[in-house]
Amino acid sequence: MATVVRLTRMGRNKTPFYRIVVTDSRKKRDGGSIETIGYYNPLSNPQTVKFDAERLAYWKSVGAKLSDRVAKITGK
Repeated sequence: MATVVRLTRMGRNKTPFYRIVVTDSRKKRDGGSIETIGYYNPLSNPQTVKFDAERLAYWKSVGAKLSDRVAKITGK
């Protein structure tokens, strides 16, 4: 199974926030996820990013790929 760490959109219209999730790469953006490891709120001032670094390292060690946006906001 090809796993990927990516963002899934939550929130209301024009007020999005995102969860950082581990999911199968073949699923839709907001489809089911394996595990939620954090969140990202781009609208708060300053932007809020909170994630479990230990779980992110684990998923990377077992072969999960990071999406471009997740890699940028987590600094990995």
